Amino acid sequence: MTSQTTSEVGGAVKDGKTADKVFKGVAYACGILILVALAAVFIFLFVRALPLLVGDQAANKATIENFSGGTAHNFLQYVGPLVFGTILVSALALIIAFFIAVGIALFISHYASPKLSAVLSAVIDLLAAIPSVIYGLWGGLILVPHIVGVWNWFAKYLGWTYIFGGPASNPPRTVATVAVVLAVMILPIITSVSRDIFLQTPALQQEAALALGATKWEMIKLAVIPFGKSGVISASMLGLGRALGETMAVLMILSPGMLYSFRLLQASQSQTIAANIAAQFPEANDLGVSTLIATGLVLFVITFIVNYAARKITDRKDA
Repeated sequence: MTSQTTSEVGGAVKDGKTADKVFKGVAYACGILILVALAAVFIFLFVRALPLLVGDQAANKATIENFSGGTAHNFLQYVGPLVFGTILVSALALIIAFFIAVGIALFISHYASPKLSAVLSAVIDLLAAIPSVIYGLWGGLILVPHIVGVWNWFAKYLGWTYIFGGPASNPPRTVATVAVVLAVMILPIITSVSRDIFLQTPALQQEAALALGATKWEMIKLAVIPFGKSGVISASMLGLGRALGETMAVLMILSPGMLYSFRLLQASQSQTIAANIAAQFPEANDLGVSTLIATGLVLFVITFIVNYAARKITDRKDA
């Protein structure tokens, strides 16, 4: 009886070790698969962009001049304004969304009643699931006609600054309008991640702050925000990543331009890489496709740098 029991236990242990090895192998394979997929995307973009980089320069110049309306004569002149517009629109959207998102996350996690918190959390999650084309329709059909007065007010009272210099375009298919739409799109991402981080703040730290006589806001400032700082930064970078790659909403709202301009209230100033690819791709020939893929490679590198920088900042904060 004893020998049989020992044999059964030994067999179970052996099976467990085998299962552990299998699981470990699958986990390693999944991790490597992510790296392989990332490398495959980069290689695809690089190979498809090569005809533009090493091909007939006269044909390349003609293609770029056609895409840019004659404002650019080489790839750097072409992609430069697109990179500028992409970063400008995305950064402005992040600035608009960040403080609102953190405020909503703090309200849900520390001020709202459980029922209200559940309702607001469901609404935030629903907003995150709405397709970008719906945001584009809302921005183009609802926001653009009704935000004219707001931008006129900015141009009237803040027009002495360069960025709000008027006159404001009408219809306002401008960087400012697109940034508002993108801010609404990335708001749920930043809010939901920040909310989850704030809810993980150790209760002992919060109770200790309150026991020392801190008000609720002081407790949040001293315990909750420092604890969740790295998570909020990560959430912001996730939102920025979506804004950098957003296509349809920008394409449906923004009146494009190829300028290095910070004028937020005037149309035909800037364009983003993703929206430009979507706009030019249907009529592009082989060399034109290579040109657009080369700009996509630049966007890929920008996104990689942003995420890498966010990881470094997060690691430094955790340390």
